[in-house]
Amino acid sequence: MLIDTLSRIIHVATAIVLAGGSVFMLLVLMPAAAQINADEHDKLRGFINARWKRFVHLGILLFLVTGFYNYVQAIPKHKGDGLYHALVGSKILIAFAIFFIASVLVGRSEKFAAMRASRGKWLAIIVLLSAIIVAISGYVKVNHPAKATSMIVPSNVSSVVQ
Repeated sequence: MLIDTLSRIIHVATAIVLAGGSVFMLLVLMPAAAQINADEHDKLRGFINARWKRFVHLGILLFLVTGFYNYVQAIPKHKGDGLYHALVGSKILIAFAIFFIASVLVGRSEKFAAMRASRGKWLAIIVLLSAIIVAISGYVKVNHPAKATSMIVPSNVSSVVQ
């Protein structure tokens, strides 16, 4: 079905953009920005934060919509597979932690200023948690494939086929 395919594409593309952006910021942008003076650094951080915030908020929305849709579509295919549901539930909880941290890092609340002050540490945590989600997803895909749904043939059709 087209909507199923689009939902998966949007979900995976969002993961690539947000996880890739976090890795880029942690490993490339932050070390490079540390080489400029404090005023330029703060100005650059403001520009990046204003633009990245849009990606983070839209990405969270897309993850919630497509993740919910994908999971609801998968439920009948994994009926009775408790480990599958436990692992997917763990992925969801980890994703909520990532959403919170990412929102704090692009936010302005004074309550979380200390987290923003140690942005590198929190970006590293986002990258680690993202890698855990990818590992769980890979394990689930390989070791808990969806059960094939059988086609139900009405009784009057089977008598015509014979």
